[in-house]
Amino acid sequence: MWAQQQRGIHVSQAELLCKDGCGYYGNPAWQGYCSKCWRERTRNTQADRQENGTSLKNDGGTSLTFSKFEEKKNIEKGRRVNTMRKLLWGTPSPPKRLGESSEGQEAALKAFQSLEPGDFTSFLKLLRKPSSQRLQSRCTAFLNTMEAYHDLPVQKQSDLVHDFYQNVATHFNSLSEEQTTQMMEHIEKLIMTRLHKWVFCHDSCDDEQKDLALQRRIRALKWVTPQMLRVPFPEERSDGSDPFLPAITAIIEMDAKRAPQDKLSCVSKCSQNVFQALASSSCEPANADDFLSALVYVVLKANPPRLYSNMQYIIRFGLPHSLMAGESGYYFTNLSCAVAFIEKLDGPALNLSPAEFEAYMQGRRTIPSSPQVGSEGKRKAMETREQLEELGSRQEKVAQGVQALQEQLQQWVQSVQAQVDEITTLSVSMQTEAVAAQSPPAQVDEFTARSVPAQADEVTAQSVPARLDEVTAQLVSTHLNEVPAQSVMTQVDEVTDH
Repeated sequence: MWAQQQRGIHVSQAELLCKDGCGYYGNPAWQGYCSKCWRERTRNTQADRQENGTSLKNDGGTSLTFSKFEEKKNIEKGRRVNTMRKLLWGTPSPPKRLGESSEGQEAALKAFQSLEPGDFTSFLKLLRKPSSQRLQSRCTAFLNTMEAYHDLPVQKQSDLVHDFYQNVATHFNSLSEEQTTQMMEHIEKLIMTRLHKWVFCHDSCDDEQKDLALQRRIRALKWVTPQMLRVPFPEERSDGSDPFLPAITAIIEMDAKRAPQDKLSCVSKCSQNVFQALASSSCEPANADDFLSALVYVVLKANPPRLYSNMQYIIRFGLPHSLMAGESGYYFTNLSCAVAFIEKLDGPALNLSPAEFEAYMQGRRTIPSSPQVGSEGKRKAMETREQLEELGSRQEKVAQGVQALQEQLQQWVQSVQAQVDEITTLSVSMQTEAVAAQSPPAQVDEFTARSVPAQADEVTAQSVPARLDEVTAQLVSTHLNEVPAQSVMTQVDEVTDH
């Protein structure tokens, strides 16, 4: 089946290169040009606009007033930029001054040569030494100036950062090209780590709105499967996890980085994991079309936070050589193509009719299951069913225990109630006997009372203590409430007193 269908999303190598034919990788964000050609075209366009504005100065009326206003505005912006450049590198000829090396600078360059690739900590230590004071001062001055003018448009800030890259690169002219690239990566990380909070997702651009739109678009396409994208999905793992999970994790981590090269490293790591996942499949070896299709699938599954802002941040402030050539440039260009594909995705791209595509987008159709997805879904469904059955049996046992406890509690309440009724009956009978024992002596005359006191005392001493002992034994054995017992004891005390 795979042999009959076209594999992946077909993009030729020529489509990834710059439109000007310079040999570097282009980018959809630059309308198919590389960063170098795009900046040249942008500057030429701005120069043409300024010339056109100058030619319209003498047209009179409202257009003349507007042209003067625009000319004054452009002059003011140019003055601010020139002021910043003077603050950064003083005289207009910094390359000559940078080329004049002293013994201290030569020693610093030798120390820089001994750095290991990616050892940013050692670079910072060398930058603090007196021999590197000039380079450190320039970096500090640039950072302070950029923070002071952080309200400039983001494109102006991008131009200033790239001008700084070009001028600082002359400081390492005596090094090899590889070592110069390494030093410039350290410089970029030093500068952009500090400027990240000022220039990332700047207020002068609409990156935030485009981030939200892209996230909504990706969320709406969550139903897309690898089979729809014609991705040769790898064999299912023993643990049941997604083979593209490492790539998904890497692309999500991009938002947590600050330096453009660190974000670009996350893109490279994601792409490498995609190739590894494709290599583990039982299909034919992965090619460029498979890679782009799998990358689209990874982006749809990950829905990385602030994806558009992160890509624009890399484009605006990353080193040009990292985007125009090499492995990182190829991976980033494919990521840009994947995002552009997602934004324009329609039914025919997924071998679906427009009606089917709309049905999926509106949730009226369910996601078709593949063999891998189906087996994985069945396995998880069985595990879930077993867990539910176990929970059901445990719940049934708990319900039975609760019912038995309720029955025991009801029986205990009934027994206690019976004992309370019995004690109440005894208390009433004792009250009756006590009243009967008190009333006859009150009705006899004084003589009779004086003549037979011993006999009455003897009867009372024999009957009342015996009755008192019987009631006390019953109260102790039943552990009942104290109120009835106190009532009975009061009556007993009254009988005893009489």
